[in-house]
Amino acid sequence: MIIKLLEPLRVPESLIDELAAPLKEAGHEFVSYDEKTTDVDELAKRSEDADIVIIANNPYPKEAFANAKNLKLIDVAFTGVDHVDQAAAKEQNVQIANAAGYSNTAVAELVIGLTLDVYRGISFGNDSIQQGEHVVLYQGNEIRGKTVGIIGTGSIGLETAKLFKAFGANLIGYNRSEREEAKELGLEYVSLDELMEQSDIISLHLPLNDETKNTLSREKLELMKESAILINAARGPIVDNDVLAELLNEGKIAGAGIDVFDMEPPIPADYPLLSAKNAVLTPHVAYLTDESMVARAHIAFDNVEKFIEGKPQNIVN
Repeated sequence: MIIKLLEPLRVPESLIDELAAPLKEAGHEFVSYDEKTTDVDELAKRSEDADIVIIANNPYPKEAFANAKNLKLIDVAFTGVDHVDQAAAKEQNVQIANAAGYSNTAVAELVIGLTLDVYRGISFGNDSIQQGEHVVLYQGNEIRGKTVGIIGTGSIGLETAKLFKAFGANLIGYNRSEREEAKELGLEYVSLDELMEQSDIISLHLPLNDETKNTLSREKLELMKESAILINAARGPIVDNDVLAELLNEGKIAGAGIDVFDMEPPIPADYPLLSAKNAVLTPHVAYLTDESMVARAHIAFDNVEKFIEGKPQNIVN
C-alpha cells in the first residue's frame, strides 16, 4: 500500500522515521510532506495514488478526493473529523479513523487554565503590570464550592470533571446517555436547561455535527446566571458566539474562556468575541502539548497498521 502523511505532526522527524519503519519493512511505500498546505489542488496532488492518507486538523475537502482513486482510509491525527468532507468519503467508500484520546489531558488542563484566567484575571494582571503605569488589582473568585456543569461526558469531559473535582467543585452534567464512571465521580446528570440555570462554570465537551451545532443558542445562553462563566475548548459553532458576545457586553454573563471559534484563527477583526468583555481567548491550542503530539503520532500510525492487518480501529464513519 501507499501511505502518505500530508502534513507535519509536530513531532521530531526521528519519531516519524521510527513509526514508519515497520511499514516500510513490510513492503509498503511511505511518503511524508514537511509543510502543511491548504491549497486543494496541492492536497489532491499529494493524495494521488494513495491507499491511506494521514492528516491532522488541516481541512480535507471534496476536491482533495479528485485524484485519490485508490483511497481507502483517511487517518485523522485529531479527535474531531468535521474538517473532512464525509459525504465525499462515503461516496468513494473511504473510511475515516481518528486519534481519540490523545489530547484528553491537554484539553482538560487548558479548560482549568482558562477558568483560572477568567476567575483570577491572570492575563489582566499581566497586562496591568507590563503597562507599568497604574496597577489595577483584580478581585476574583475561587473554583472551590462552585457548581461546574459539564456538557458532554465523554473521555475529555470526564477528565475535565476530575480536575474540577480536585479543586473542590460540585459536578453536574448533561449527556445523551449517562455514564457510570461519571456518577462514581459524584457527577449528577440533569437536563440541559437545568445545567444552564444551576452552573457557576459551564464547560463544553461535545463533538461538532448537525445535531450539536448551535446547542447553546440564545435561548440556552440566556438561562445562565449573571455570575456564571462559559468555557469552550470543544468546537466554536456549538455556541451562538454572536449572542455570547452580546450577553458578555451586557453583563448578563460574567465571563468566558474560548479556545474555538466559528472559523480557524486568524480571526476577522470584526468578530464579536474579540471585543467582548471579560473574554479570554486562545487560538485553538487546547490539544497542543509536546506530550499530546507524541501520543497522537503513535495512535495515527497504529491506526494504519491495524487497518492494513484487516482490523481497523478508531473508525468514526
